[in-house]
Amino acid sequence: MSDGTAMTQKGFLGWVERTGNRLPDPVFIFFYLIAILIVISVIAAATNLAAAHPAEIDEATGAARIIEAESLLSAENIRRLWVEMPATFTHFHPLGYVLVVMLGAGVAERAGLFGTAMRAGVRNAPKFLLTPLVVLVGMIGNLAADAAYVVLIPLAGIIFHAAGRHPIAGIAAAFAGVSGGFSANLLPGQLDALLFGITEASVETVFGDWTANIAGNWFFIAAMTFVFLPVIWYITDKVIEPKFGKYDASKADHEVDDVDEDKPLTEGEKKGLKRAGLAALGVIGLWVLFTVGPGTPLIEESANPEARLTPFYQSLVAGFFVLFLLSAWAYGAAAGTIKNHRDLVKMMSGAMEDLAYYLVLAFAAAHFVEMFGWSNLGLILAVNGADFLQGFNLPAPVLLAAIVLFSGFLNLFVGSASAKWALLAPVLVPMLILLGISPETSTAAYRVGDSATNIITPLMVYLPLILIFCQRWSKDFGLGSLMAMMIPYSISLLIAGTALIMIWVGLDLPLGPGASVFTNPADYGILESVAPANAE
Repeated sequence: MSDGTAMTQKGFLGWVERTGNRLPDPVFIFFYLIAILIVISVIAAATNLAAAHPAEIDEATGAARIIEAESLLSAENIRRLWVEMPATFTHFHPLGYVLVVMLGAGVAERAGLFGTAMRAGVRNAPKFLLTPLVVLVGMIGNLAADAAYVVLIPLAGIIFHAAGRHPIAGIAAAFAGVSGGFSANLLPGQLDALLFGITEASVETVFGDWTANIAGNWFFIAAMTFVFLPVIWYITDKVIEPKFGKYDASKADHEVDDVDEDKPLTEGEKKGLKRAGLAALGVIGLWVLFTVGPGTPLIEESANPEARLTPFYQSLVAGFFVLFLLSAWAYGAAAGTIKNHRDLVKMMSGAMEDLAYYLVLAFAAAHFVEMFGWSNLGLILAVNGADFLQGFNLPAPVLLAAIVLFSGFLNLFVGSASAKWALLAPVLVPMLILLGISPETSTAAYRVGDSATNIITPLMVYLPLILIFCQRWSKDFGLGSLMAMMIPYSISLLIAGTALIMIWVGLDLPLGPGASVFTNPADYGILESVAPANAE
């Protein structure tokens, strides 16, 4: 390995790298946290830690029911752990959401739909629009999960070079779009299903049944796309590329021309994209028909006006599965990547294989979240935390900005978006509900912080791959060079994202269809006598 690849960072980034590398795998982080949680629950139960339940009345006294901390070593909780283990795992909300969406998205990735669509989106772009198109395709490409990293980022280097621009600037723009803009998109996707599954579980731990709407951040993430795009465009064209100067081909790895080739789309690929587009329009039309057509199966006409679209929101997970699956099948049949139904089934099976690690992580996270609920510590911390924050009387925009910054800092040490949210949501979501801030808003604030610092954490799993892409064009390009290149993007995205959430909350704009910034705690059964005043 050349000296340029040695991870010998100094200063703050070096400390982050060394600290992060000493952390165990996220799966074992949850197991260790479960052990710590057990100890804390025993101490909390022994010291009679308690809080007034925000949504239940003690019939004997007529006042709010007092909830005491429960020891996880009690006979009841030990029995729960072993008897309910299968249910604890399989009933973990994000699990079903992610598995269903990935059955379709995995086929789209394997059939080549995502990769071809990204190539088509950027390869013939006018020179002056090259940067914004690469960034936009990168953010939308997150619907394709890992495909955006392995297809678009190296392709951006090739396209920039062909346009007479510095190839590493293209890689930087694509990396910033794909990873720094990880949560920004024009459509909800598998990330929304994953995060809102955790949000739903966190609400239900304290307040009982609540159904997540995976389109609950749709308007916000679309706005993030158009806010982040000019930021990354400016940083690329005005800050990063001028520092590189004219590209020196003598610094390139000698294998670059053999490894990377920007091939034009074949007739089959072009035909496949057209058919995929028609299939997507057909699925969208079908869902519109289900919503406004005869019988309106996705409208609950007998419900209150604000709840009538609930079946539609609940159907979106299945909708994205059908959208990805049929679009991929239409593309693959035309492009020759799917020859028969057996190929389709094999690709769906392969998508499930890719989720093997996620299943292990979900097993650990499910038990942590469930046991946190058994202990009552989540509810107690939420109530006491809400009272504590209410004492500061912070405006909601400032409170959400603090959550953004904390999420961004935590992202430097725990890379998995789902792992971090599974740690934070059980306390954060109920606490903010008590302050009158909706679960959708909590999720949106978390996503801003989680997105912005992806590109500067040494724990980012694709960082070594991005480094290799850069070294193909400049063999002496090291990790320090990569970090220095991406820091301006990260800081700018964090500032822009924080400003966006503060303005959004300040103006009380809807985060998605049927998703408001603020919520009425009474809608969750919270008693007025124990609910803090609205943070608004």
